[in-house]
Amino acid sequence: MDQFAPLLMPILTPVNLAAYLVVINLFAFAAFGIDKLLARRGARRIAEANLLGMALVGGSPGAYAGRRLFRHKTRKQPFSGQLHGVAALQLAALVAFAGWRMLG
Repeated sequence: MDQFAPLLMPILTPVNLAAYLVVINLFAFAAFGIDKLLARRGARRIAEANLLGMALVGGSPGAYAGRRLFRHKTRKQPFSGQLHGVAALQLAALVAFAGWRMLG
């Protein structure tokens, strides 16, 4: 991993990470709104795997916000459980990373 550090450090700056998180959360939020609109129109929908994928790569706050605001996929199982699992995994990773930074 150390051999990749010189390549990744210019890319993984706090500003770039924050910008990425803002963008992915906006996309996830919008995807829930668009999917709700498509559902109302009876049109082809956004795949649940794509919605969960956006949450998995950092968009869970946007997914939860879109889910709540648009009242979309709030009672769908196993989707709800999978979204909660993604959020729990991210929270565990964040806690582990914070602990590693504090101890290491």
